[in-house]
Amino acid sequence: MAERLRILVAKPGLDGHDRGAKVVARALRDAGHEVIYTGLRQTPEMIVRAAVDEDVDAVGLSILSGAHTTLLPRVVAGLREAGVSDVVVFAGGIIPEEDVPGLATAGVKKVFGPGTRLAEITAWLGAEVRPRTRAA
Repeated sequence: MAERLRILVAKPGLDGHDRGAKVVARALRDAGHEVIYTGLRQTPEMIVRAAVDEDVDAVGLSILSGAHTTLLPRVVAGLREAGVSDVVVFAGGIIPEEDVPGLATAGVKKVFGPGTRLAEITAWLGAEVRPRTRAA
């Protein structure tokens, strides 16, 4: 791993299943990153607040509910409004391929579908995300 990242993993919306998010969080931690997991049923506002408070480099959103086209853009917009538009947002879960371009336009940098290998996620983060400049 080239650089240690601070990554927030969150479950936006009303999903009641977080096994996938926990597996990804563990893989990221095992890859040497610092991971903050917010738990189930987070609003976009709660996720943004946690991302700002924890001064993260990236936010990984796990969603299964079908509300991805509403909730994920709200997280990205909230990060912009909070002045941390350089935080990279990525997602995983049940997201139809036809919705991925709209999410990309909204600012979601990458969507990982079901069955994505954990090594692919950690490799992408290592290649695409750099630690943000933090205030001293």
